[in-house]
Amino acid sequence: GEKKGRILRFIYEAFRALRLAKSRREVPQGGRDGDVTAHTKGARAAAPLAYQCGQGKFTLLRDTRTDGSFLVHHFLSFYLRAGCKVCFVALLQSFSHYSIVAQKLGVSLAAAKERGQLVFLEGLKSCLDLLFGEEEQPGQPSPLQFLSGGSCDLRALFDFVRESLSAPAGDSCKGPVLLVDDLSVLLSLGAAPVAVLDFIHYCRVCVCCQLKGNVVVLVHSNEDSEDEENELVVNSLCHHSDLILWAEGLATGFCKDVHGQIKIIKRLSLRQAEQDLVQIYQYKIQDRNVTFFARGLSAAVL
Repeated sequence: GEKKGRILRFIYEAFRALRLAKSRREVPQGGRDGDVTAHTKGARAAAPLAYQCGQGKFTLLRDTRTDGSFLVHHFLSFYLRAGCKVCFVALLQSFSHYSIVAQKLGVSLAAAKERGQLVFLEGLKSCLDLLFGEEEQPGQPSPLQFLSGGSCDLRALFDFVRESLSAPAGDSCKGPVLLVDDLSVLLSLGAAPVAVLDFIHYCRVCVCCQLKGNVVVLVHSNEDSEDEENELVVNSLCHHSDLILWAEGLATGFCKDVHGQIKIIKRLSLRQAEQDLVQIYQYKIQDRNVTFFARGLSAAVL
C-alpha cells in the first residue's frame, strides 16, 4: 500500500509538469542557441543566466505558480555546449522529452551520452523498474534504492553522482556539473527531508568544493502550501545557495504577452552579513528563446 501511494504521487508530479507545459501551448525551453535573450538594455544582465553562476557554486532554481523547467533546459544546453561533464538526475520527465527540447536548442543529448559527456539518470524508468521487480545488474544497485525499503537515506544516489562526475584519466571535459530536475519528486517518493538535505550537502562538498564544479537544482514551492516538508527543504536550500533564480506566475493571472516574473537573487556572502543583490524581470517564453524585460515594459505595453 505504501509503495503504491509513492507511485501515485510520482505519477501526479509528472502529469502536473506536463499539464502546465501544455496549458502554455509551448515547450519550456532555453534561448536561441541555448541563450536566454533580453528584450531591453536594462535586462541584459539576465542573459544568459548560466554565466552568473561562476565556478564551484550552488544554484537553486525555484518556481511558484508556474513551470520553471525552461530554466533546466537552458542550463543543460549551456553546460553541454561549454564542454562540461554533466550528470543529469532527471526525475520528472523521460530522456526523449529532454532530447526533443535540446535538439531545438542545437544540442544532441544522444551524442553527448555516446562521447561520455552526459550521464543521464532517467528517474521514471529507474523507479518503475525497481518497484516492479526488474532485476538489478550485479554490483550496480539502483540509485533510487531507498524505494525498496532497505535504507531511508540517499547514499546510493550520491554514489551514482560521485562516480559519474569523477573524471577518468585523459578526460577532456571541463568542470563537472550536477543538474537535478526536480528535487521535490524525492519527497513525493517518500524520502525524508533530512535525507534530501544531506544528499544536497554531500553533493555540494563533492562537486563544488572537491571537483570545483557546479550544482544546479530545481524545486517547486508554494508559500500557501500545507506541504511543510517541501517548504522546509526549499527554505533550507535558499539559505545555502549562492544564486537563486525564482520563477513566479503573475499574481494577476494569465497574460499572453507576459508569462511570469523571475527574481535573480545573488548571495554576496554566505559568511558575512551582506545584503543579497536582487533583480526582478518579467519574461515571455517563445518557441526557441525566452525574452526578459523590466516590469511594465513588455512589447504589448510599449
